[in-house]
This record gives sequence, structure tokens and C-alpha cells, in this order.
Amino acid sequence: MSSTNAVAPVGELVRAPKTAELIATQLRRRIVRRELTAGELLPPETQLMEQFGVSRPTLREAFRILETENLITIRRGSRGGAQVLAPDVSVAARYVGLLLQIQGTTLDDVYEARMIAEPACARMLAKRRTKQDLADLTEVVEQLRSAIDSRDNAVPDPALWSRLTYRFHELIMQRSRNKTLAVQGAVLQDIVATHLEHRVSRNFDSTESPERFRRAIRAYRKLVTLVEAGDADGAERHWRNHMEAAAKYLLKDELHNKPVVDLFG
Repeated sequence: MSSTNAVAPVGELVRAPKTAELIATQLRRRIVRRELTAGELLPPETQLMEQFGVSRPTLREAFRILETENLITIRRGSRGGAQVLAPDVSVAARYVGLLLQIQGTTLDDVYEARMIAEPACARMLAKRRTKQDLADLTEVVEQLRSAIDSRDNAVPDPALWSRLTYRFHELIMQRSRNKTLAVQGAVLQDIVATHLEHRVSRNFDSTESPERFRRAIRAYRKLVTLVEAGDADGAERHWRNHMEAAAKYLLKDELHNKPVVDLFG
């Protein structure tokens, strides 16, 4: 009796990139390598069509791909054309934010990630800090103090407080000089800043809340002192303790299980 042996496939079908995608890839590479700089106009369509050997619809499809990535914008009129834009982290932030929302990510999950990354950045900042870093961090602390003093020791304006505190956290990530972690922090900006503003704007006990904000300022000042002293261990430990304590407050009640998507509903 004969038997037939099924032959397993050695691979899967692979879709060949469309010509427009290949053109977009070439132009994208030139933009990220700064061979094409922000504000620069690409050559006229007729010249690019000849260069790539493609039709106008194919070239315009490549343009649409780059437009969706915010790498070019199409200007209309006699002086129009495809103009190069600088890559912007806000584009990545929008996509990451949507992805987290679609996956049902909770605020607890976001803060857990931040509590891993930021203390490590505080350590690197203490090792790599400059006079400008210290000046910028101190300026934010003073602005936070003014935000309370200007309200006669009442609860500060929620939008202003959330913007300034996020700026302090942002400086820690950026000035660690680890570009990967800095971008990771930036893509969470909308989520963290929006949540913080919501939390601050909730009703507070009139006697407790001003002191709570002042405690936050003292924690910020202590970090600046540790960073200035170059105490990497102390900066990392202090910032982890601060973020853990802050998370208990920011995520209390029902907020820790709140889906990210609900912030933008």
C-alpha cells in the first residue's frame, strides 16, 4: 500500500513591498539621517518621478505614507511641494497612547513602568549632571513654590501644578542622557499629565492638601541636593521612595484600576 507524505512548507508567503513603500523608505532614511533637513522642500514631483522611475500616483502614495508619519507636509500653491518636518516624539506618543488604550492598560500599569525607569534615570542624572541641569531643576521647584504662594497657601491651579510637576519628571528622564529612556518617558506624557490634572482637580480636604503639595516640593528639593552632590545611590533610592509614596496617593480609591482609555473619554 502506498502512502503519501505531506511535505511541510519551508516558508510563508512574503508580500513584496510596494514601489511607493520603497520610495517612502528611501526618503525616510534621508530625513532621519538629516540629509534632508526640517523646512527643506523636496525636489519637484517631475524630478522625483524621473529619479525613481515611477508615475505621479505612485509618488503621491509615497508622500501620503510620509505624511501619516508627520515626516513631510504638502504645501499647496505656486510655491508648494513636499516640505520636510522634524521627527516629533508626539507622533509616537499618540500611537503608544492609542495602543495602551486598546489593550485596556490601567494607570497602575503605567505607574509601575515609570517607577522602574525614573529612579534609574535619577541615578544617571546624579552621575552626569551639569550646572544647567541643576539650574533647570531648581527653576521648576521655585515655580512650584510660587504656584502655592500665589494662591495664599491654597490648592494650586491643577493645570499649572500638573504641567510643572511633569516638567520636573521630564527633566530627570531627559538629563539622564539616556535617549531611549527619555523617549519612553515622553511617549507617556499625555497619559501621566492628564491623570495628574484629574487627580489634583478632585476635591481635597482644605487643611491637608496645601501641606501635601509642600511635601512634594521638599522631595523635589532633596533630589536636586542629592544630584548636585553626585550621590547616585541616594538619588535613586530617594526618587523611588518618593514615587512609591506618590503613587499610593495618586492611585488611591478606584484610580489604580482605571483604564487609560477612561482618561480621554
